[in-house]
Amino acid sequence: MAIKTIIEPFKIKTVEPIHWTTREERERFLHQAHYNLFLLPADSIVIDLLTDSGTAAMSTRQWAAMMVGDECYAGSHSFERLHRIVQDIFGYRHVIPTHQGRAAERILFSVMCKNGDVVPNNTHFDTTRANIESMGAEPVELLIPEGKDPLLLHPFKGNMDVVALE
Repeated sequence: MAIKTIIEPFKIKTVEPIHWTTREERERFLHQAHYNLFLLPADSIVIDLLTDSGTAAMSTRQWAAMMVGDECYAGSHSFERLHRIVQDIFGYRHVIPTHQGRAAERILFSVMCKNGDVVPNNTHFDTTRANIESMGAEPVELLIPEGKDPLLLHPFKGNMDVVALE
């Protein structure tokens, strides 16, 4: 049975004060950063929607795992466990752990792309584009026209334009 509530279904374990900015301040910050979100100072940001890299509060299990994790650089129990589980699930012989998707992409594209290759996608994330371009390949964005119109209602704007792909 679904429970309808106005509160979040969890307890927040990390509290950090934030400076609440006004609309005028945010507009000024954006202008000063030349509308480049990477140039915004962190204390001018109320909610960071630029990244999905785990910048929010962690669960009790995540904090507990941090406390018991084996942080040896090589041969750690944490890596051996990860390696075993990845092999059990996917059957891969070799496992290279990375801390974020962009690091994994860097490894992937260094193996899969070469100068002159074309890598189609609906829309490339900025670090994905940079990793492709660093290998001499060309990222090509093929988002459907409906995905480019913010005012248009559409069931899913992330589709790839398959006609353009052909």
